Amino acid sequence: MAFDSSVFFGALFSTAFLNGALVTVFLALLSHGVGILISIPAALYISGPPSLLRWLVKGVLGVLRGAPTLLQLLFVWNALPQFFPVFREPWFSPFLAAWIALSLNEAAYQTEINRAALGAIDPGQKAAGVALGLTRFQILRKILLPQAVRVALPSTANEFITLLKITSLASVISLSELMSVTSRAVATTFQFTEYYAAALVYYLVMVYVLVFLQSRLERRLVWNTSAAAAAPGMLQKAMAFYRRS
Repeated sequence: MAFDSSVFFGALFSTAFLNGALVTVFLALLSHGVGILISIPAALYISGPPSLLRWLVKGVLGVLRGAPTLLQLLFVWNALPQFFPVFREPWFSPFLAAWIALSLNEAAYQTEINRAALGAIDPGQKAAGVALGLTRFQILRKILLPQAVRVALPSTANEFITLLKITSLASVISLSELMSVTSRAVATTFQFTEYYAAALVYYLVMVYVLVFLQSRLERRLVWNTSAAAAAPGMLQKAMAFYRRS
């Protein structure tokens, strides 16, 4: 069967595909945002001295990283209402279920990214902040987090791109995102190539826009290596960084 370009372009510029793509982007943004908000305190907490509660938190994060994302989606959508009757109400929509599942899943991965980024900062930076008389919160906000953001940015951006593609799994719980819209169109017309090609174009556009934005951010936050090499000591580096902030 020949490729029907009219069907392809009709799908590419259709309202249904555009709305599906917007739902995909919106879900990815919300899930990643919540994941980052959870991951920052989680990464700070598990980086502390070992304790029973810290091992418990690490265990929960390990389960979220180890369990398939599809299983987590199905668990939140189907099993959560069985444990908590409040989730049986009409307000518990497929979008909300996907948001909860993907946010928790993303938080688990982002916690490891943030933990590694914080661990990559020289301990002397913290010591220099103490020498300057800064509080723990000021050291975190003025010295550690700004540098950790630079280290974590490439991995965080790549994780968001992965999340954007993982949102296609939400089609199994009837969320009308891009892949779900595509599957319904294919099921009614059996024109696989045209509709899958249109969906591919949308995903490629979204991913490469994100790649472009990532490269721009990385260039803006690039380390000033010459200035770092010229600094005579760790204390002077921290003082200069603190004054710029």
